[in-house]
Amino acid sequence: MAAAKRKRGGAATRPRKRAKGAPNGTGLPAKPSPQGEEREEHSIPAPVSKGKWKNKERVLIFSSRGINFRTRHLMHDLRTLMPHSKADLEGLRKDSWSFICEIKNCNKCIFFEAKKKQDLYMWLSNSPQGPSAKFLVQNIHTLAELKMTGNCLRGSRPLLSFDPVFDQEPHYALLKELFIQIFSTPQYHPKSQPFVDHVFTFSITDNRIWFRNYQIMEEDASLVEIGPRFVLNLIKIFQGSFGGPTLHENPHYQSPNMHRRMTRLAIAAKFREKHQVKDLQKLRKKEEKTIIPEDPTETVFDTPAEEKPLEIVLVKPELKVNLKKRKKLFQRQRKRQKKNVQGGSVKC
Repeated sequence: MAAAKRKRGGAATRPRKRAKGAPNGTGLPAKPSPQGEEREEHSIPAPVSKGKWKNKERVLIFSSRGINFRTRHLMHDLRTLMPHSKADLEGLRKDSWSFICEIKNCNKCIFFEAKKKQDLYMWLSNSPQGPSAKFLVQNIHTLAELKMTGNCLRGSRPLLSFDPVFDQEPHYALLKELFIQIFSTPQYHPKSQPFVDHVFTFSITDNRIWFRNYQIMEEDASLVEIGPRFVLNLIKIFQGSFGGPTLHENPHYQSPNMHRRMTRLAIAAKFREKHQVKDLQKLRKKEEKTIIPEDPTETVFDTPAEEKPLEIVLVKPELKVNLKKRKKLFQRQRKRQKKNVQGGSVKC
C-alpha cells in the first residue's frame, strides 16, 4: 500500500510546541491563579550550616604506582573522613606532584609513595611554597580491617587533639601547624556537616607520631575508636614543597633497608654461634682424656678375696650321654611304622 499523502494545512491542526515557562501553550507566561498562590513548593534544605565559606583549604590525596591493597583502603578512608579532600590518578614523577596540585586547585597535599612493594612513605606538603614533611608509615589498620564499634557522621567536622610534646620542640610545632591545616575540615564547607562527633588524636610515643580516630559519645562524652590507625615515623622536614633545603632530620630514624639488614645479621650471628658451639664439642671429643694419678689411700679398705686351690685334671672326662634327647619321628613316619607292625602281626 502506498503511503497516505499529507493534506495541506494539516500542520495547522497540530498544536504548537510549548515554550519554556508557558504551560498554556500560547508562548506567554501563565497568569497565576488564586489556587496556585496558596500552594507553595516545599524543598528540603541542604544539611549545611548557613554561613560564608572563607577557609578555602583543599587537600589532594593521591599515590604513586605500586601501592598494595591496604594503602588503597587507607587512602579511601582518609577521603571519606575529610570532605575537603580531592582524589587524583597516580603521580608519575616527583617533579609533577606540585603541578598536579596546581591543576586540581589544591593548596595542601597528602602523597603516598610506595617503594619495593613493601615500604610506604607519606608526604605532607603545603603546595607550592612549602614546607613539606616525609614520614615512614607503619602499622596500618584500615576501617574495614578493624571493625570497631565506633561510628561518626559522614562529612562531620573533627576535633584535633595533640600531645603536649608538640608545643615543646620547634620541629613538632611546625608539624602541628601542618596537621591542623591538612586534617581540619574548614567551617561552612559545602560538603561538610555542622556537627562535631569525632576527634583525631596525634600522640608521640617512642619518637613516632601515632594517629587515632575516636567517636565522642553523647551520653558521657567517652571515646570509642573508629579507625583507621597508623604510625608516622618522621624522616625529614623540607623548606620547599616535596624538596628543598632540609629544616630538620630525625636522628632516631632507621631506614627499612637498614632494619632488614640488621635483622639478617642478627639471624646469621645466631646461626654462626651454634656452629661454633658444635665445633668446640667435636674438638673436645677428639682431645685425649687426662689421666688422673692413682691415689695410694684408695685401696686401704679393700679386703682381698680367698684364693681357691687349683686342681689339675690329667684324665679326659667321659662324655655324658643325654638320654632325654630322642629324634622324634614325623607323624607320617609314625603311621607307617604302626602299619608295618600291624601287618607283621597279622601275617604271623
